Amino acid sequence: MSTEPRTAVRHEVLGPEDAGQRVDKVLARLLPTVPRTRLFRLLRKGEVRLNGKRVAGDARVAAGDQLRLPPVREEPVVVAPAGRRVPAALVDRINAAVLYEDPRLLVIDKPAGVAVHGGSGISHGVIEALRAARPEEELELVHRLDRDTSGCLLVARRRSMLRSLHALLREEAEGEESGFEKRYLALLRGKWELGRKRIDVPLRTDLRVGGERTVKADANGKPAASEFRVVQFFGRLATLVEVRLYTGRTHQIRVHAAYAGHPVAGDGKYGDAAFNDQLRAFGLARMFLHAHSVGFIDPERQVDMNISAPLPPELKAVVDALAARAGNLKPAGAVSAGIVAAQMQAPPARPVRPRRPPSAAPGKARSAAGRSGRSGPASRSNRTKSRRGPRT
Repeated sequence: MSTEPRTAVRHEVLGPEDAGQRVDKVLARLLPTVPRTRLFRLLRKGEVRLNGKRVAGDARVAAGDQLRLPPVREEPVVVAPAGRRVPAALVDRINAAVLYEDPRLLVIDKPAGVAVHGGSGISHGVIEALRAARPEEELELVHRLDRDTSGCLLVARRRSMLRSLHALLREEAEGEESGFEKRYLALLRGKWELGRKRIDVPLRTDLRVGGERTVKADANGKPAASEFRVVQFFGRLATLVEVRLYTGRTHQIRVHAAYAGHPVAGDGKYGDAAFNDQLRAFGLARMFLHAHSVGFIDPERQVDMNISAPLPPELKAVVDALAARAGNLKPAGAVSAGIVAAQMQAPPARPVRPRRPPSAAPGKARSAAGRSGRSGPASRSNRTKSRRGPRT
């Protein structure tokens, strides 16, 4: 049981900056160190009052409203620059997650469930915790990960490094070969029978559904390319894959996987609810998506940088459970209509050379290392090369 003292009852008069905001968002701002689950519990019990009455979390407030805050136990905090209060436990957790550090760069093994930054009702994230721990530094996020995704997250310690890495990411976003390489591990629904597959499907990232960003495959969207490679099959139930990103669109892996008919396990937005329920029996309590490695050429020192984050214990336990018990199980649920692998665009095939006329001189003999007997455009090696995407 927590030994932290409880605060006194507070009555806050809301100002014009809060007008139109949801009660739960205002509550998170006023009680930044109290977990959101506890805030929702206070709302359900009626301990939070707006103008003397019980109120739901989605109610909107107006300037001049009075909000009653009940007594709560607040966690120890660290005060970050600009007066932001960050729970000490989160600061310790992020400090312990540093994978790599040099004078210009930090690489964090971001835990699942922790946002990369505060906003939209979230008071603090990775960057706020780092700034609280290192108040003398000017830390900036190089890129972002979804809140429910774990793994490698880059944070610049110098402006020069931030500018250099952003230049590489802009090239990546435009589909150019930038040398910035991100690879993820994802558990997908069903048996992936497409082999090593590059998915080139444009994505619309400017859509909102119920106020939340929703990404969709759309011919008028921005170019997006992901390459999927099988790591391990679990019968017909699920497949562990490695995904290399060639562009960095919002929710790219999740949408491309669903588009292929194999949504990410545990994905509540683009996934299959029945399959997600089925995977809970194997211990899956989060989305199975992990940024397991990042690589690039250091723009200042011109040396290769490769950092990897091991699969978190909770995901490793799911893999072990599937390996032991998946057996002949099939995935629950059904793929949504219209999401089929046949719709995916493949890289353009290499041109086929015309056959040699019968009167032409015979070609050079192949080596005796088992490759004689087949020649011309129908050879296995030529067919295989024509299907490959860019080399990794």
